[in-house]
Amino acid sequence: MTATFFGTFDLAQLALYSFWIFFAGLVIYLQRENQREGYPTENEDGSSAGANFGMPEPKTYILPHGRGTVSFPNSDQRETRTFAMEPTSPSAGSPYEPTGNPMVDGIGPAAYALREDAPELDAHGHPSLGPMRNAEGFSHLAGRDPRGMPVIAGDGEVVGTISDMWIDKGDMQVRYLEVDLGTNGVRLIPMPLAKITWKGVRVHSIYAEHFAAVPTTKSNAQVTKLEEDKISAYYGGGKLYAARDRVESQLDPVLN
Repeated sequence: MTATFFGTFDLAQLALYSFWIFFAGLVIYLQRENQREGYPTENEDGSSAGANFGMPEPKTYILPHGRGTVSFPNSDQRETRTFAMEPTSPSAGSPYEPTGNPMVDGIGPAAYALREDAPELDAHGHPSLGPMRNAEGFSHLAGRDPRGMPVIAGDGEVVGTISDMWIDKGDMQVRYLEVDLGTNGVRLIPMPLAKITWKGVRVHSIYAEHFAAVPTTKSNAQVTKLEEDKISAYYGGGKLYAARDRVESQLDPVLN
C-alpha cells in the first residue's frame, strides 16, 4: 500500500479536541445533575434565579421498604411558606428582621427544612428512634440516669420532670430526653442541648415560658424527620431569640 490512510490529519489533535468535547459535556451533565434537588431557585422578590444549562429531566427513584417512589426535580420542591419578617432597608441584600415570634415562625437560627413527615427508618424498615420504654432489650447501664430528674430552664425555673429517654437503636445513643410538663403535656429535648447535672437536667437555650410552645409529635412512640427539624430548630433559635440581651449588643444610653 502506497497511500496513507489519514493523510495529513493529526491524530494528536483529534485526541485533544475529543477530550475537550467530552470534558465540556461532562461539566454540563454534572451541573444539570447538581440542580436535581433544591431547584429551581428564586430571588428574594420571588422571581426565578435561573439554572445553569437548564433543569434536568425528572428522574424517578424507588424508595426502600415499600414507601413508593419520588421524582426529582418536581413542583413539590417549591417553597410555599411565607415568613413573618421584613427587610431592614429597601437595598437588595439587606438583613431581615422578624416581625413575629421567630422561634415559632422558623426565622434565622430557628429555620427548618420541610423534610418528609415520616420517621427515620433502620435497615429493617422500622423507626430507628423511639422511647426506651418501647425498646426491648435496651436499658441504662452507665452514667447518671436522668429519668425522674427536674428540668431547669435557662432562667433557672423548674419546668417539669424527665419521664424517659428516646434512643437511636441503630447507633445505640440517646437522641432526645422526654420531659413531662404537667398540664402542658410532654415535649422532647435534643440531647446535645441538655446538660445532666446532680441538680437536674439544665436546658440553657430556652426559658421556662418557651417550653409550652416547643413543637409536639403526632405520636408518643415515634418522631418524624419533619418534627425532628422543627424541635431542634426551636431550641437552636432560643440561643438567639429567647431573650432580648441575646439578640445583639445593646448600647446603654449616655447619662448626663
